[in-house]
Amino acid sequence: MTQKGSILVVDDDRLVLATLTHGLTQAGYAVIDADNGDDAILLARQHRPDLALLDIRMEGKSGFDVAAYLRQYCQIPFMFLSAFSDDDTVRQVKALGAVAYLVKPLDIGQIVPAVEAAFAQLRARPRSADNVGDPMNVAPASTGGRTSVLSVPAAMAIGVLMHRYSLDRAAATERLQRMAAADQRSVEEQSHRLLEAVEMLSRSGEP
Repeated sequence: MTQKGSILVVDDDRLVLATLTHGLTQAGYAVIDADNGDDAILLARQHRPDLALLDIRMEGKSGFDVAAYLRQYCQIPFMFLSAFSDDDTVRQVKALGAVAYLVKPLDIGQIVPAVEAAFAQLRARPRSADNVGDPMNVAPASTGGRTSVLSVPAAMAIGVLMHRYSLDRAAATERLQRMAAADQRSVEEQSHRLLEAVEMLSRSGEP
């Protein structure tokens, strides 16, 4: 099979890492894997992959640390695969930017189409320090047993609702849609408003 591109996959869960590596290899990608941030940076410098798929919560260097390095020093685009846990995560994801944010849990059958979409958009634009890390609208989330394509802000807003109200993904998605309908806004607009509110609340707690 002709390789579609190279991907650096980083996750400190060995089972998840093996699953992602196998699935993406079967899909035709050249995969470089690492189970920690330090190795990820070394491998990125050595191999210069086309894209990095990063878990956020890891021992040692986090996915955010790796993403910041890839953006500043390697100009390698990245996407995150993780679950939201706090407001700081929302802020950091927005600040760093990513070609996609994939909210767990997702299986490989949902991840591969998101990777393919990311590659399609990356090929459509020049790769430079000016646009690496700019967010793209290719973040799928699992809802009701099917994959729906969400913008990055919508995926982030769903994660916020899941965390704040202890909802599963389907219930959080439905709640966001109801909020948008009640305010006569699109889901995209409602997501931006929700994330702006989270940022304001976070800043109000700063000294």
